[in-house]
Amino acid sequence: MTTKNKRFLKKIHLVISVLIVVPVAFIYGFNPSSEFDIQLQTIDEHNQFKAIMGLYLSFSILWILGILNSNYLKLALVTNVIFMLGLASGRLLGIFLDGIPTDPYIYGIIGEFVLGFYGLWVLKRLYLKKY
Repeated sequence: MTTKNKRFLKKIHLVISVLIVVPVAFIYGFNPSSEFDIQLQTIDEHNQFKAIMGLYLSFSILWILGILNSNYLKLALVTNVIFMLGLASGRLLGIFLDGIPTDPYIYGIIGEFVLGFYGLWVLKRLYLKKY
């Protein structure tokens, strides 16, 4: 496997994460009712979704730094794993407590687990090598 391919494989899930998380962040921040059956009524409710948008965009910036600069790669990988497995774990808890969601959320949990476990695999290969 070429060096270029190896670099691609250790960062592809970060690219995928950014491509998904950035648009979702803007939906949460500016038009959550397009994806959720909710109507925000108060400034506090709008503010809460803007905070989620900021959190998602902040993590995306860190992942972009990891993609572009190897000094940030380990931090980007760790935060991506925590972010994705945290979302997936929350969704899994929701399935057990609330029932089965619609198909897009099922695909979401699968994708989050895949990205999270792929990130763990990359971390192990890059940083937990046996000497």
